[in-house]
Amino acid sequence: MDAPGILKSRRNPHDSLASLVARELIQRIDRGELRPGDRLPSERELMQTYGVSRTVVREATSSLRSAGRIATQQGRGAFVMASVGPVARPFSVLPAQSAASKDSQLAVLEVRIGLETEAAAQAARRRTPEALEAIKQAWQSLSIALDGGSSGVRRKDREFHLAIARATNNVYFADLLSSLTALPGDKPARVYVDLAARKLHLQQVRIEHEQIVRAIERRDPDAARAAMRIHLANSQERTAGVFDAAACRPDGDE
Repeated sequence: MDAPGILKSRRNPHDSLASLVARELIQRIDRGELRPGDRLPSERELMQTYGVSRTVVREATSSLRSAGRIATQQGRGAFVMASVGPVARPFSVLPAQSAASKDSQLAVLEVRIGLETEAAAQAARRRTPEALEAIKQAWQSLSIALDGGSSGVRRKDREFHLAIARATNNVYFADLLSSLTALPGDKPARVYVDLAARKLHLQQVRIEHEQIVRAIERRDPDAARAAMRIHLANSQERTAGVFDAAACRPDGDE
């Protein structure tokens, strides 16, 4: 199926592309086009087949892996697993409002607090060595982006939170979070009073993420849940502060 076919299969115009690709792959497996033991097409082949980005393909295959439909072998690729019982199907959600405003961004964060605090706890209980390594790699990439003031901080932060959701081994955590964090939501650029203020902010964000990682690493669900709640509650405050500061700037200057 080509990209237009993927787009036509959207029952909801807000379905994420990753969910659609995952659904198509599951249907191919269920129809017997891809049988247990078969190697899944490569990322490049899937990108060409469905006309989507590498990120979309990786999110889709991650959903299948979390649902137990495929398994990855280092250096060899992903292989179709035998189905055992009912299979969870990815889905997507969309808040009633556009996520571009202050109120809607805060509302999304409110939902994420409920979702991700439990995801962090389950990740601490269920994470495999491979899942923990993925979380650590995402954390390291985020830390590098923070140090460099990279414009990719937001994307790296999303990858970090998705790595934790995937570590729950529950496809719904990852699919819900992927939908929520994929929504458009550009907020005003943060303006720092001085270099010290910027350094303090980045240090605080880094510490919050590290506390989540360490709790999951030592398999402490209560600590992971608490660390994630603190981080997202602080994110709410920071988001509100950025919007309020932007509203005070003359002529919308950044």
